[in-house]
Amino acid sequence: MTLGALVDAGVEAKALQSVVASLGLPCELTFETVRRCGFRANYAKVVAAPEHIHRHLHHIEAIIDKSNITPRQNELAKRIFLKLGEAEALSHGIELKKVHFHEVGAVDSIVDIVCSAVGIDLLGFDRIEASPVPTGRGWVKAAHGKMPLPAPATATLLKGIPLAESEIEMELTTPTGAAILATVAESFGPLPAMIVDTIGLGAGSKDLPGQANTLRLFIGNSVVPAGGDRVWVLETNLDDLPGEVVGYATTQLMAAGALDAFVTPIQMKKNRPGVMITVLCDEAKIPAMVDILFRETSTLGIRRYPVSRHKLNRKAATVETPYGEIKGKLGWLDGRPPTFSPEYDDCVRVASESGIALREVYAAAHHGYSQTVPVPVPVPIPATIAEPKHEHDHGDHGHTHAHDHPHHH
Repeated sequence: MTLGALVDAGVEAKALQSVVASLGLPCELTFETVRRCGFRANYAKVVAAPEHIHRHLHHIEAIIDKSNITPRQNELAKRIFLKLGEAEALSHGIELKKVHFHEVGAVDSIVDIVCSAVGIDLLGFDRIEASPVPTGRGWVKAAHGKMPLPAPATATLLKGIPLAESEIEMELTTPTGAAILATVAESFGPLPAMIVDTIGLGAGSKDLPGQANTLRLFIGNSVVPAGGDRVWVLETNLDDLPGEVVGYATTQLMAAGALDAFVTPIQMKKNRPGVMITVLCDEAKIPAMVDILFRETSTLGIRRYPVSRHKLNRKAATVETPYGEIKGKLGWLDGRPPTFSPEYDDCVRVASESGIALREVYAAAHHGYSQTVPVPVPVPIPATIAEPKHEHDHGDHGHTHAHDHPHHH
C-alpha cells in the first residue's frame, strides 16, 4: 500500500522496477489502477514464487548492498530492517543476530521496504507525519501459530505511537508497514496545517465492506510561517486541590521540560470555582507531562491538541552592568532591530547578592544592552532648492501673491 501510494503520488514506477531487478531476487513488481469501496487507488503487487528461506539481518543487508540504490536510500532501507529486527528480537526474547526473518524476510517484504525507502527519498520529503494507526481486530496465522492482533512485532514497533480504533476483523497494519511508519514518521496526529499539492492512494489487496482499503499520502507545503513550529497543549480542570499542590505540580512540569505551564481560574460544574492547568510542550515530552499531571494532581483526564506558534529569532546574550554580568536573550524579526530580555533567575541572583531592588537590576540590564547597540549615523538632508517667485496678477483685486514651491532633489 505504501508503494502504491508513492507511485500514485509521482514516483516513477520504472525507477522502482529497476531497483527490484537489481536486487537479484526472482520476483517482479507491477502496478495497476483498481477500485476499493468505489474509490480509485494504485495497487502494487510483488509477483514471486513461495520461499522457505529464513534470512538473518546480515543476509538482507547483503541483498540491499548489491542493489543499484544510492547510499542514502541504502541507509534508510537498512534502518527500517534494523527497527524490524529489534522488534522481532524483543518479541521472541532473543539476540538480534539470532533473529530469523520469516514472513518479513520473504521476497515481497524485502521489495516493499527497499522500494519504499527509494520512493520516499525520490519524493524528497522534508518531514513526514502520520495519523494514528489502525491495527485491525481478531487473529492472524503466522509461522509461530495463531496470534491476536496486532501481531507481537507490530505491537512492539507501535509502542509510543497512537493507535486508531477499528472494527475491521483483519490485520490492517503488518510488521512491515509498522516498521516503515515507525522509522520515517516524525510525529503522529491530525492532518497538519498545509497546502496540499498531490494526493497518492495505495490500495490493499482486499476490498473491505464499508471502508476503502487504501492508504492516503498527502504531499504539500507547511503553512507554519518561517520562525514558527508546532507544539502540543495539554489541559486539565481541577476543583479539589489546595493551591500549594497546584503550584508544586506546575513547578514539576517546568522542571521536566515543559515550554510553559500556567494556571487559569475557571468556573466548573455545580458553580464550583476551579483552575485549569495548561502545559505547552514538544511532542517528545508529552509522556513525561502526562505522568506528572496524573501523579501530582487528582485529574481523571487530560486534553491534548497540537498548535502552531510563530517565534522571534532568538539567541543568548550577556550584558555588563554595575552589578556584574547579566544573561538574557535577544529576539528579533527579520529586517527589524532586536530587543533584549534579561533572564529572570539571573536578575534575582544579582538583586539578592547586591541587596538592591529587582526592578533596578532590570533597568541596569536594559541600560547595559542599550550601550552595546550602535548609534545610527544620521543621514544628511539634501539642501532645498526653491523656485523663483512668480507674480500673479488677479486683476481688479488690486494685489499680488508670492508663492514659494520647494522641490527636493
